[in-house]
Amino acid sequence: MLLLVGLGNPGPNNINNRHNIGFKIIDAINKQFNLSKQKPKFKGLLTTGNINDKKVYAIKPLTFMNNSGTCIKELIDYFKIDAKNVIVFHDDMDIDLGKVKAKFGGSSAGHNGIESIDKSIGKDYSRVRVGIGHPKDNKKVNNHVLDDFNENEEEKIQDITENIVKLIPTLINKKMDIFSSKVNENLNGV
Repeated sequence: MLLLVGLGNPGPNNINNRHNIGFKIIDAINKQFNLSKQKPKFKGLLTTGNINDKKVYAIKPLTFMNNSGTCIKELIDYFKIDAKNVIVFHDDMDIDLGKVKAKFGGSSAGHNGIESIDKSIGKDYSRVRVGIGHPKDNKKVNNHVLDDFNENEEEKIQDITENIVKLIPTLINKKMDIFSSKVNENLNGV
């Protein structure tokens, strides 16, 4: 049993924010693998289904980014999902736009959503960090992550999302290095 989590903020004004890349990825996974219709449960929008014969739950927490851990803790406690079987998709501005890094465990690196999850379930879960680039011209971090992607960035994000979804079977088999390498390779056209 696996839990896929996409981080973001609820509401129509946040849909295309850089911070909402996790929501976009979960939506694409739901569509690609025909997961169930989203239902409001556990303080999030929950879907279920199977990917490669593995039972999967996918959720977009509606608790706002800084309280993402609350939603995830409730869900894993209810379904008895081990934290090692949780994969979280989130933005990372220390990674160039269009790059992806997946890993198991680690620090929050100042990401409030990850910090919330760490406090709620510990650090032993997988993370897929999607690069949104660092703000230019000393723009404030909060403004950067809450701004919408521009048109050029939106194209790159669409490509990233498609490549992530294609390689979900590799990811759910916990082949993190292969997953990251292939996602990034496909983006570079290699």
